[in-house]
Amino acid sequence: MDGKLLARLGAVVFVAIAITATAIEMTRKEEAPAEEPARLAEPVRDPLREAQRRCQQLGQSAASDADCMRVWAETRDRFLGRAPAPTAPPQNEGQ
Repeated sequence: MDGKLLARLGAVVFVAIAITATAIEMTRKEEAPAEEPARLAEPVRDPLREAQRRCQQLGQSAASDADCMRVWAETRDRFLGRAPAPTAPPQNEGQ
């Protein structure tokens, strides 16, 4: 056999193997990974969030509500990453 014929025979065998491997790969069915059921995370109860909602529902009158002013101050502190301002103990009038 001469070199040209051997090269052609090798090329044909290579192409035949490539086509066979492609056909096998295309017919293979991929197994989907087993999916775990989604876990429903129950939201954590946040009293600050509830107070914000209450102030939101008050509308314009929230601007004069002392509790809403405290809630907004606490929200601002939480957002800015500051430690909450110390609250002064209530002073009793008339003592």
